[in-house]
Amino acid sequence: MGQVKVSLNDRTYTVACGDGEEDHVRELAAYMNKHMTALAQEVGQVGDARLLLMAGLLITDELSEALQKTKLLDQEIENLSGARSSALDRSREAEDALADVLDNAARRIEDLAKRIEAA
Repeated sequence: MGQVKVSLNDRTYTVACGDGEEDHVRELAAYMNKHMTALAQEVGQVGDARLLLMAGLLITDELSEALQKTKLLDQEIENLSGARSSALDRSREAEDALADVLDNAARRIEDLAKRIEAA
């Protein structure tokens, strides 16, 4: 199991993580630190716990918005897939109808050709 040292609000923490996940944990901590730094500049140093809570809420809000957008995009994909399926069905029906028309035309042409030969 790996360990990573991360810095949040100018304090260093050691965090355990799975092997190979160290860079990802550092990126997550940097993202959290960015929010904490912005909050500290906005509201002042109100304590690590409160800054962590506020940053966590901001990040959770971002996640909530992203999940909502994902849900809307999934619904749009489902709608488009349904529309595509309907369009394919209509296209197949049109192809079948055209094939029937061409078959009938070919039979009529053959009948005319036979009549002409017989005459």
